[in-house]
Amino acid sequence: MAAVPDSLDIPPETRRAAAPRPRLVLAALTFVYVLNFLDRQLIGILAKPIQDALQVSDGQLGLIGGLYFAMFYCFIAIPVGWLADRSNRITVLSLACAVWSGATLACGLAANYGQLVAARMLVGFGEAGGVPPSYAIITDTFPPGRRAGAFGIYNLGPAIGAAIGVAFGAAVAARFDWRAPFIVIGGVGIVTALLVRLLLREPERGATDPVRTSMGKAPFWPTLRMFFSNPVLLLASLGSGATQFVTYGLGNFAVLFLMREKDMALGEVAVWYALVLAIGMGGGMVLSGWVVDRMTRRSRTGYATAPALSLAVAMPFYIAFLWAPGWPLALLLLGVVMVFNYFYLSASVALVQEEVQPNQRVLSGALLLLVMNFIGLGLGPTWVGFASDWFKLQGQTDHLQAALFTLTPFYLIAIALFLWLARLLRGAHSNPRRSPA
Repeated sequence: MAAVPDSLDIPPETRRAAAPRPRLVLAALTFVYVLNFLDRQLIGILAKPIQDALQVSDGQLGLIGGLYFAMFYCFIAIPVGWLADRSNRITVLSLACAVWSGATLACGLAANYGQLVAARMLVGFGEAGGVPPSYAIITDTFPPGRRAGAFGIYNLGPAIGAAIGVAFGAAVAARFDWRAPFIVIGGVGIVTALLVRLLLREPERGATDPVRTSMGKAPFWPTLRMFFSNPVLLLASLGSGATQFVTYGLGNFAVLFLMREKDMALGEVAVWYALVLAIGMGGGMVLSGWVVDRMTRRSRTGYATAPALSLAVAMPFYIAFLWAPGWPLALLLLGVVMVFNYFYLSASVALVQEEVQPNQRVLSGALLLLVMNFIGLGLGPTWVGFASDWFKLQGQTDHLQAALFTLTPFYLIAIALFLWLARLLRGAHSNPRRSPA
């Protein structure tokens, strides 16, 4: 955080309208994002003790972490973004944090599968209000030239949240039971929601923009039609969705796979899996931004070729991870997979923001998240869970391993979609931003 200065290089009349103490704002929003992702990961981290306590099958587990969660998380994000764009974004963020944290606490009190499903749906409803307001607040707190660094810090939230979730969740569950992490983290989130509302101030919209534009808000339906009729935006979304099918399908079952089929203990998960998440996912986020920036200075095709090449590198390591004879080697191979699995994210987000009109960026970003999260978050874990149950019915001993093998073709699908996108970008001679909205 020390690299982010408190004194912003913007005109004095603009600085008066901007949010004070930008480092505090960024630190608070990043911590909320950490909680957002941490709450989301707990089901996967604590999959085995939850299954043992509530008699939940792999298919039911996949639905909780996948389709049931995504039905609310993906589709509520758009109206929440619309509301935040027209009201106090700090208030929206605070309320969202309170809702998902209360629902997380309720997960720890669930007495059966139905109650756990209801609580997870409410978690998804609340978490939909976490990222869209934060993006806008950061944009109005940091001027151009400093926003990329601020977003780089903010986007470490998932890696930090996943690592803390594993370390804390597994350690507490090993010492007490699986309910304790949900209750503790839910309580921390409720307190955080209150502090966010009390300590942060809503920045004026456009406060840090050097030039105020008169462009109004983009209409909803024309922007929707533009997004889904633009082949560049559609291919970026579908390629990202196919990649997330792998990352979320694997992520929701990785701990269960390591414990059940690689003989890893919960205490070992708390230390070593958390370390792999922090280094692999966090390192991948940082490395991908640097690589994509360098590649796109030469050609816009870098937005597509970078994720295609990274996925081609990740795929053989993923297969080796599944075949590895013990958890130490499997975890080492998984670390390499995580580094290269996340190149698509910064590339696709940046491409979509570049491809559309300035007044279409918020809604276009929300539509990108809708497509890729519904495919990846909604269907990936659901697929793996039901595939595991199916292989078990066929008498397969290592049925979860077999289910995770079925994700391999989606690597190929994602690579093909990004290569198609690269060909399209290579042949493009105009930028849609130049045409009227």
